[in-house]
Amino acid sequence: MAIPDYQSIMLPLLNYAGDSKEHSLRETIDALADLFKLTDDERRTLLSSGQQTVFDNRAGWARTYLKKAGLLETTRRGYYRITKRGQDILQQNLSKIDATFLKQFSEFVAFQSTHRNQVDEANDQLPTERHTPEEEIEAAYQGIREGLANEILQTVKSLSPTFFERLVIDLLVKMGYGGTRTDAGERIGRSGDGGVDGIIKEDRLGLDTVYVQAKRWDSPVGRPEIQKFAGALQGQRARKGIFITTSSFTGEAEDYVSRIDSKIVLIDGSHLAQLMIDFNIGVAPLAVYELKRIDSDYFTEE
Repeated sequence: MAIPDYQSIMLPLLNYAGDSKEHSLRETIDALADLFKLTDDERRTLLSSGQQTVFDNRAGWARTYLKKAGLLETTRRGYYRITKRGQDILQQNLSKIDATFLKQFSEFVAFQSTHRNQVDEANDQLPTERHTPEEEIEAAYQGIREGLANEILQTVKSLSPTFFERLVIDLLVKMGYGGTRTDAGERIGRSGDGGVDGIIKEDRLGLDTVYVQAKRWDSPVGRPEIQKFAGALQGQRARKGIFITTSSFTGEAEDYVSRIDSKIVLIDGSHLAQLMIDFNIGVAPLAVYELKRIDSDYFTEE
């Protein structure tokens, strides 16, 4: 099944705590993951930030909401148990608990009101109907990033082949290839070498070399072009190559690369734009927002 949203986790979490025992959040998350029959991949699915799993994040917010409504209480750092109010709610045999249900409790309403007064309504950091704040932020971030990537790709396509070659140099050097930019610049951009546009060091010491093909194309790159490049690698007794294009690769081209001995990495226009964003090629930071959470260790008394 799909990973449940944070509101769908509320009632199962309260039921799990219904034994009135003290539970840790980690133990609870694992038990709930079993209850929802999540696959290993679903349990490991990360938020876009890569700092937390989606299910951990949603379970954490479900617990926070239940605590703010007085259905759960913190016993010590990282541990909680159900309250009398929580037990009374379980006696009602509800089919679900959500944020609307929790609004009957004054503590929860006060929590929402206080939180919303701290931020502008347009930037509210409480969960929406299905998504946690972290998911909302990351969805907005990904939307902005995709828009930027599309703009980058259209700009790159409008540039001259010479500028595109320089862009490839800048990117590969930023990624750690080629030694210095001067070293890379002397090798990339010299066409006519049997299907190879240039050669670049794999590392700063030059322990191995990587052959590069760069095509500023609009039409997809097919298998014949990749075969030509692979043949050029064999002619140079080379084992590694990078084929970069502003367009895309056909399925036949990708299949061919997966079945040959030479290691050829295909970078299409979409991937190229994402790498340019990651390594700050042709982009400039606009703003940086740092998300923080409470440091429970600091507030632990000896």
